[in-house]
Amino acid sequence: MSLPFVQENSHASQPYRADIDGLRAFAVLAVAFCHAGFAAFPGGFIGVDIFFTISGYVVTTSIAGDLNNGTFSLRAFYARRAKRLAPALCLMLVAVLGFSVLFY
Repeated sequence: MSLPFVQENSHASQPYRADIDGLRAFAVLAVAFCHAGFAAFPGGFIGVDIFFTISGYVVTTSIAGDLNNGTFSLRAFYARRAKRLAPALCLMLVAVLGFSVLFY
């Protein structure tokens, strides 16, 4: 799906970073273990902090790269975010709607 007001060819993707994926996995596991009640992981908020720090790094790197190339557009930036996050949001909304119909 292409939005008419966004020039998508101007953004250069970042290379894959396995170390960032490893940190993401650690953050998710820390939160999951905290919610599961493991005594060794009493502070699930640390996992949330790690995840938000990683997200801030990835977004800042993306913006800085576009600024250095002279191709940054706030509209295109938010369009890329929406294009990436909207499918998961829609799936979650449909799932919550389905469960609420079943259990309400």
